[in-house]
Amino acid sequence: MALALTVAALPAGGSDAVAADCRAAAARVVAEVGGQLLSVRESGGECVIVVLVPGSGSERPRKVTMRVAQ
Repeated sequence: MALALTVAALPAGGSDAVAADCRAAAARVVAEVGGQLLSVRESGGECVIVVLVPGSGSERPRKVTMRVAQ
C-alpha cells in the first residue's frame, strides 16, 4: 500500500528552517502511524500534524492530530 505524502504550505513569514523541520516531522509521523497526511502547520514553536488513519476492518478512518516540538 503506497502512502500519499502531501505537505500543506506553511503560512507566509515562517522561516525555511521551520518549514523544513515541520516537513521532516510530518514525514516521521506519517511513517509512524500510517495513513495520509491531511495538513501540517507551525503553531507556537510546534508542528501540528493531522493524519487520516484508515480503520481496520469495517471501522471508519480517524483523524489523528499530533504536536511535535521543533
